[in-house]
Amino acid sequence: MEKKYGFIKMTLAEFKDWLKEKKVANTIFRIQQHHTYIPNYGHFKGNNHFALQRSMRNTHVFDNGWRNIGQHFTTFPDGTIVTGRSMEQSPACIYGNNSNSICIEHLGDFDKERDQMNEAQKQTAIEMTAALCQRFNLEVNSNTIVYHHWFKLSTGERNNGKGGNKSCPGTNFFGGNKVVDCETNFIPKVVQVIDPNFVIPAPPVLKYASVTADFLNVRQGPRARFPKTSERDPIALGGIIRVFDEKNKWLKISSTKEHWVSGRYTKEVRKAVVDVDPDDVLNIRTGPSSRFDKVGSLNPKEEVFVEMEEENKWCQLVMREEWISKRFLDFDV
Repeated sequence: MEKKYGFIKMTLAEFKDWLKEKKVANTIFRIQQHHTYIPNYGHFKGNNHFALQRSMRNTHVFDNGWRNIGQHFTTFPDGTIVTGRSMEQSPACIYGNNSNSICIEHLGDFDKERDQMNEAQKQTAIEMTAALCQRFNLEVNSNTIVYHHWFKLSTGERNNGKGGNKSCPGTNFFGGNKVVDCETNFIPKVVQVIDPNFVIPAPPVLKYASVTADFLNVRQGPRARFPKTSERDPIALGGIIRVFDEKNKWLKISSTKEHWVSGRYTKEVRKAVVDVDPDDVLNIRTGPSSRFDKVGSLNPKEEVFVEMEEENKWCQLVMREEWISKRFLDFDV
């Protein structure tokens, strides 16, 4: 394991060990798959991992105006992994669909007749995705593992590549970038390497809350006088935290350790599962009625967080000016 420019470079084995010990307060629902396009295999020299990661960060910050590099992790042709932004922050990778997500960028251009992903990087892509799914207790399916190609660039609507989409993670990424390609060629490989001995029990949650401050420090007790813990990064605006106890308007965010945040900088939210027929979708609209414009959709069994307040039996997605009908939500989760 090596550190430089604020990044950590790890082998796949080191990543798995690091991930098991990493404390993450933000609730994760999805693992995004991307390719960098540029830089690609022609830019990789075998020893310039940090330089390429720093270059991507500079582009994202100085050209795009983002606060940090867009992705949480980058995989390289030699199978190594380099960290990016904190997992306490949403990525800047799929317009309108970054909340509760982890973004993986695979260095290369994996469109047809471009870079051919080598075996070391393939194995890393498969095994790190499996490790992330297990770490965050995610079922392995095409709702939890998503490709950038499935979301329309201009609106963020999931249209599964029907028009107005990037090719990312590449038209030859594990045989293609369509949903059927993922379900046929990528997801089965992820399932095959799931570690049956790596089980993180899901303790009962008192409630969920959304962070309303730019960054919220995690302290070693339920008072501002307690020191900040070194085990966790500050939680970013919009992060959804699991609350296990509450004391003096402070929220305990760990089931096993004394990790607390001030409830003053949070608001309670509700978790729900989309309850529509298997061949249907739940429309997302710009207001609390079917009269408002459709701006996206959610698949059956997708998990979402909504604001506590309702309007006309419609629920607002957390931190977004978007609404879904309460009729098609199951809150008994």
